[in-house]
Amino acid sequence: MTQPPPPPPNQPPQQPQDTPPQDAAPQDAAPQAPAPQPPAPDLTKSPQTPAPQTPTPQTPTPQTPAQPPQAPAAQPSQAPAPQAPAPQPPQASPAPPPPAPSGPPQQPPPGYGYPQAPAQPAAGAGYGYPAQPGAPAPSAYGQPQPGPYGQPPTPAYGQQPAYGYPGQPGHPTAQPGYGYPGQPTVPMYPQPGGPGQGPGGGGKFNAQLAIIVGAVVAIALIVGGGVWYAKSSDGGKKEEADTAGPTGGGGDKGDDGGTGGTSSGGSEKVPSDPASKVLFKIPAPVLKKGDNVGVKGSWVTDKAYVKTGVNKITGYDLDKGTELWSVALPGPVCEASRFATDDFRTAVTFQASTADTAACDQIAAIDLVAGKQLWRKTVNSGDYPVRFDNVTVSGNTVALGSTSGGAAFDIGSGKVLWSPKPADTCYDAGYGGGPKLVAVRKCGAYDNPELHIQTIDPASGKVLSEYKLATGIEYASVVSTDPLVVAADVGDSAGDGSGISDFFSIDNKTGKLRTRISVPGDQYAADCEGITRIEACTGLAVGNDRIYVPTEEHDGTGDYSRTNEVIAFDLATGKQTGQRADAGDGYTIYPLRMDGSNLIAYKRPPYDKGGQVVSISGSSFKQTTLLQNPSAESVRDLETSLSPEYAEVLYAKGHLFMSEVFADDGGTSGGDPQYLAVVYGTDG
Repeated sequence: MTQPPPPPPNQPPQQPQDTPPQDAAPQDAAPQAPAPQPPAPDLTKSPQTPAPQTPTPQTPTPQTPAQPPQAPAAQPSQAPAPQAPAPQPPQASPAPPPPAPSGPPQQPPPGYGYPQAPAQPAAGAGYGYPAQPGAPAPSAYGQPQPGPYGQPPTPAYGQQPAYGYPGQPGHPTAQPGYGYPGQPTVPMYPQPGGPGQGPGGGGKFNAQLAIIVGAVVAIALIVGGGVWYAKSSDGGKKEEADTAGPTGGGGDKGDDGGTGGTSSGGSEKVPSDPASKVLFKIPAPVLKKGDNVGVKGSWVTDKAYVKTGVNKITGYDLDKGTELWSVALPGPVCEASRFATDDFRTAVTFQASTADTAACDQIAAIDLVAGKQLWRKTVNSGDYPVRFDNVTVSGNTVALGSTSGGAAFDIGSGKVLWSPKPADTCYDAGYGGGPKLVAVRKCGAYDNPELHIQTIDPASGKVLSEYKLATGIEYASVVSTDPLVVAADVGDSAGDGSGISDFFSIDNKTGKLRTRISVPGDQYAADCEGITRIEACTGLAVGNDRIYVPTEEHDGTGDYSRTNEVIAFDLATGKQTGQRADAGDGYTIYPLRMDGSNLIAYKRPPYDKGGQVVSISGSSFKQTTLLQNPSAESVRDLETSLSPEYAEVLYAKGHLFMSEVFADDGGTSGGDPQYLAVVYGTDG
């Protein structure tokens, strides 16, 4: 999910089976008749409700590869009789290799000028955790805490790793790029008996199931690659505006502007002419040879675009790019809250110095309007300061998570609201902020953890509700806190390093699971880190009690073109609503945030055009172009070097802000100018 995939092979992979609606990790299962499968998606026409039918598996008639994809036959509701002979799927002849392209050149790869990231460690290595030999057995845990957050005290859980990733102690700049660039995509296909059980992974096949799977594979071989979408009706649910924006991007509430210059259901204005221009560029900082410094963090206020630089945070005029103010810091910023208060106060973690041995143990609150640091704090666990892995803001609370436990401060005064308790067996790995505050609390043994998703009171830390994920799920990410949506890679079944195989829609008030949504890694494109950065999810948006997810790229209609779509899932039922937004031939679409009831999305361009920002109606799914970037080669190359998989991309107040999350010495730029950020806008 983290980088544009290669063109599909001549023989597309087997269509994965849907996982059962439960959050258990994969286990061996006894042979049984397969459950009915939902209809497969169809790329060739608008979604519609299919007519009921129950066909039996049969060997399909071969078709030419150029024919548009067709939905496979639905799975039978009962296993076939044992006496029936198993039909053999046709043997697909390998297609001849395509001729050398005579058309336009390939699209420039995203992340141009971006440092190469190391490969992701194997999932079984406990990525992000220190070894804990001899750790004491944890006490039973699983009941919501009625009293102050963090009680009762129990024995300590392990040691805190240095900031960053294994092998890079105390050096945040060695982390892989934002969104995990460069990770290999190795799909693992779920099989009956538990989510994510691929061939040889413990799943058991019986003869009847082999017949059905063979038929589905045969159909997939004929119709070719691509992603299919189940067709279902909207369900008629009332649209609810989601006021949680992405990294500083918003919190815009719905504004029925209609024809009054705004897109109906949102507050972003529709320009008379969406053609944009580069308003300003922020030069990349000058670093010593070999240096690589984190610059995470970007926000938009009423008057300023605020961007983290090297050892500082700076506010720039929205239109001119002139510097309005700057807050100096003694070391690099490690993490920045994606949320701010209503009056634009936020928080960051940073190093106390520029030394390689300095840790991310400093916390500061920043006033993004006045351009000043409100306070600076550290938290000790025993004799040493805690190294925090993530930071967020909810209400007037700054919340930070770590393997030593969670801490929280009042954003105005810096007063400690709660702090790590060394005796705790369970600890708060991190928090999701915004409209509500949600903790991902980890309990149990290092190699067999239990994750508790807790909605807590931001001021007191009191647990308001709790949902326990199945034992063995190692990491979880908070996609949205209201409505509450959590992403997890159940049984490492995603297979692509995205951290997402399933979404869990949870009721904030009761802590009960509303529904579970399976999103196979080979079909859907989004990313959640989840290892230490609990709310670092990209390519997703939640609103209208739905979650909007992009599909993986697939072949477009033009020569050598690629494209994808955004699909909506109902958070009450877990089903697709039937809404689909096409990127357009050659474009790739990424949800950015909600604007009232509308979805704001960015479209990465083909090789010869500029990118776009569109507003997608929450009801009709009609797209309205808000911004069209120039197609000039120099502008286009700069834009594609800041693709959403690797950079911070915000759209607010008619401006598109694209910025780096790491700065380097420019050694890989080939002498070309480098920029920390670029801002686009229109005249209308």
